Amino acid sequence: MVAAHHRTAHRTLALVSVTAALAVLTGCGGVSLADTASTTFTTLGYGMDDALAADRMDTARAALKGLNIQVNEGQFDEQQFLSAVAAGDPPDAVHMDRTLIGGYAARGALVPLTDCIKKERIDLGLFNKTALAEGSLDGTVYALPDSYNSRLLLIGDNVVKQNGMQASDVNTGDWEALRSLTERLKKSDGKKLTRIGFDPKIPEFLPLWAKANGADLISPDGRTARLSDPKVVEALTYTVGLINAQGGWGRFKSLRDSFDQFGAENQFATDQIGAMPMEDWYVDVLAGSSPDVALATGVFEDRRGKTLNWTSGFGWAIPQGTRHLHEACTFIKTMTATSTWVHAARTKAKEVRDAGHAYTGDVTGNLQADRIIEHDIWKPTGNAAFDKATRTLFDISRQGFAVPSNAAGTEFKNAWQNAVNRVLSGEQSPRQALDQAQRQAQSALDIANEGR
Repeated sequence: MVAAHHRTAHRTLALVSVTAALAVLTGCGGVSLADTASTTFTTLGYGMDDALAADRMDTARAALKGLNIQVNEGQFDEQQFLSAVAAGDPPDAVHMDRTLIGGYAARGALVPLTDCIKKERIDLGLFNKTALAEGSLDGTVYALPDSYNSRLLLIGDNVVKQNGMQASDVNTGDWEALRSLTERLKKSDGKKLTRIGFDPKIPEFLPLWAKANGADLISPDGRTARLSDPKVVEALTYTVGLINAQGGWGRFKSLRDSFDQFGAENQFATDQIGAMPMEDWYVDVLAGSSPDVALATGVFEDRRGKTLNWTSGFGWAIPQGTRHLHEACTFIKTMTATSTWVHAARTKAKEVRDAGHAYTGDVTGNLQADRIIEHDIWKPTGNAAFDKATRTLFDISRQGFAVPSNAAGTEFKNAWQNAVNRVLSGEQSPRQALDQAQRQAQSALDIANEGR
């Protein structure tokens, strides 16, 4: 459930030659098991880190009888993936961040799911529209949603109360008040920062702050970068200012990197942080590692005071060149099916509860499964902190925005993240960094869209 971080693939690995070298595959009605020399079905980028993941894979194994499913666990590796596709020996199904789907689709590395959806009678209405759009390019679906991450506001209840405040005082919609709260909640020992007052979570969360300020990083059609928009510059200037107000990036990052993020001594359990926006999966981590933590939950608000939810997640796609095209279609349909998710959620809930922990729910990207999990599987635990967090998650997950899919994929994402890092390190001003990022991102988009 932990979000993966992906390594950069150079443009020289673009699959211009791949589409010419590989047999063109346009749907899921191709190679059958009887026609293949191999009985091993391989996946890439999928982790078997909890009962939810393992149970779903068990269901897929049952659906692909006669095939040995080999799960290559770990984070998705771009270099490994592109090299395998170029060599004509790709995995049969790949699990990746949906922000990358458009880039690989444009390079010809992924099979359009048009025929797969038709032949397997996959009801796209089951999926969250935002998540489905992330896995598409120019209206063609290339990946089915395999998760749906929302952003919550997590608050250290002890910290705010010790400073004479309440969790409701943490308001991301009022930038002046948030700056004051940040300085009030931070704590230092000499020149050493010992508590972060508020962590804006940049560079990763720049899209959220830009949207809160009324801007998008890219046009809705995914073809025009908007990184130099004055509102994006203002958002970056503000968030970097929050970090500078706490001693600067060096001291801030040093403390952040020291957090026992997945352990019992995490930053909330040890009062090392006041508040931060965070992906919802972290609530599940806290429930397991520190069930008695004094945690409060809020929603991220834009500058007009409206709830804002930036969503993201993973998707299952089929690489060009798979030797098990028909089975790959069956596999991704099974992994994302309502019944598969529900069975896995029941299994996970039982395992978590048997271990004495709070089951904090799951949101999958499959709307039908999400409703069943919310109403039939999740139950209030009596732990106010985690019950409130789960209730907030279910509420905000009903709507949200995502960065539009685009053909530059990794290059576009790297452009704005590297810009933020240059500002944090003091190399450039926000305006200089985003102007440079705009040129880089637009160039990447133009090259990727050439001839499309």
